[in-house]
Amino acid sequence: MGPQELHDFVRHRPFEPFRIVMTDGAGFDIRHPDLLMVGERSAVVGVPRSPQDALYERTIKVDLRHVIRIEPLPLGSPPATGAN
Repeated sequence: MGPQELHDFVRHRPFEPFRIVMTDGAGFDIRHPDLLMVGERSAVVGVPRSPQDALYERTIKVDLRHVIRIEPLPLGSPPATGAN
């Protein structure tokens, strides 16, 4: 996935929560726009302690070459298994 496409998605207003799905099947839920920082070749995902938090507990760097899709998250959906 290109950086501009991901950046546009996270900056869309009103913000809509989404999941980043990786080639290995991992998923990263982005429930707040401040929890994703997009770069030229990678992105930094902020992983909060709980899904309701807008502050991260830790970060994960992902290579944009391994992002295969973005899925919208319905409000109140459970976090991705094994990622958050």
